[in-house]
Amino acid sequence: MNYQHRFMDGTATDLPLGKIVCVGRNYADHAAELNNPIPTVPMLFIKPASSVVPMAEPFSIPADEGRVHFETEMSILIGSRLRKASESEAAQAIAGIGLALDLTLRDLQDDLKRQGHPWEKAKGFDGACPLSDFVAPDAVSSLQDVQIRLRVNGETRQDGNSRFMLNPVLPLLSYISQYFTLEPGDVVLTGTPAGVGPIQSGDQLEVELVGLLQVTCAVL
Repeated sequence: MNYQHRFMDGTATDLPLGKIVCVGRNYADHAAELNNPIPTVPMLFIKPASSVVPMAEPFSIPADEGRVHFETEMSILIGSRLRKASESEAAQAIAGIGLALDLTLRDLQDDLKRQGHPWEKAKGFDGACPLSDFVAPDAVSSLQDVQIRLRVNGETRQDGNSRFMLNPVLPLLSYISQYFTLEPGDVVLTGTPAGVGPIQSGDQLEVELVGLLQVTCAVL
């Protein structure tokens, strides 16, 4: 796997790649666009480390599994162990803020949901989690005022703000840590705003945390 946690200035961290903890339906507008109910508590699932690829490098998507949807998310790199943590402890554990694409086999996910089965096959396949490099926490004035944007072939498809999260970042990290420990090198994906949709081979993507970082990537 050609991936290592790095900062935007090119320096590598000494953090190992761990699990990817994801939050489903953390924006009401995204839940609505897929006709899903809005959860009353955070809806959590995990992508394995084997799903991670560098966002800045061209990445491939499954060719014979139906629709592959993009879901653009702000990601949080965990720098120290969190177990049953408070919000203030969670804030101290953040090592970086970046971008992620939660790639989803939507037809497969819909089928799994109809059967009442877990989503991992639709969410955790190899290459399902392109990750960007990270910016330092002090580069972000407010975790709850970050604009998240995605363009596909020059067309804006997602343009949302973290202020509309149903579960803000620090309460979310604290909540996750009540159920399972977050280790250094783990990454938390904080949910996607509305506008998700399909990508295909040959697409060019521009993924952005406005004013903080921007990544251009290609789908093979």
